Amino acid sequence: MDPQAQTRQEAPPDAPPPAADGAPSGTPPEESSGTPPGGAPGVMSLPPAARIAVAVALGVVTVLTGVHLAMVFLHVAPDNTLSKQHGSTVSDYVNPEFEQNWKLFAPNPLQQNIAVHARAEVVRPDGGRERTGWVDLTAMDIGNIRGNPFPSHTDQNELRRAWDFFTGSHDAENRSNGLRGDLSEEYLRRIVMSRFGPELNGGEIRRVQVRSATTPVAPPPWSGESADAGTTYRVLPWWPVDRTDIPEDQ
Repeated sequence: MDPQAQTRQEAPPDAPPPAADGAPSGTPPEESSGTPPGGAPGVMSLPPAARIAVAVALGVVTVLTGVHLAMVFLHVAPDNTLSKQHGSTVSDYVNPEFEQNWKLFAPNPLQQNIAVHARAEVVRPDGGRERTGWVDLTAMDIGNIRGNPFPSHTDQNELRRAWDFFTGSHDAENRSNGLRGDLSEEYLRRIVMSRFGPELNGGEIRRVQVRSATTPVAPPPWSGESADAGTTYRVLPWWPVDRTDIPEDQ
């Protein structure tokens, strides 16, 4: 019997045929390349409609990213023609979520602690009126922040930005300088009512009053500087409130 014939007969029935030209046996031709059979890799392998959707999504993301970077750049850049012409639009976009505040690193960093207080005038069921004591709203926020590894954006910035908004749109006599002044009053008033609620000390709130308490930060002992440690107050007029100033969930 032919030895080669005997070898062919003893091979397992499902054994792959010998590979030609020295190629590894048992490797399908199309598995040796990185391209999927019958199409191109990646996005090009998607149906036409899906490719169009991906292209549109990438275009929208690119445009939005460009707009965001341009707005932030105009906000932090020195005054120029574009920032002067569109300053209000840029400010409305950036504040308060994307605020860029560099005061910590300025030549004259912040040297004051500013706290916002509020009190209310309530009407009791018997018709009597009462004025509550001053409530330190800033201290409430600080209490929620301390010891909290993930303090909320509201506790950190809402009241602070509302007060900055008010002082930036009013003069030293608390006179509004336009529509933004009226909006800042409404915003600050609603924040106070969200903290107090519709009733306080057993009576319904009819008016609220806000003030700031500014205390200089004492200089370090080694500086040799002296500073007045007294607290100064800026008291705003009484504001009437109604149900429209109370959040819907209260």
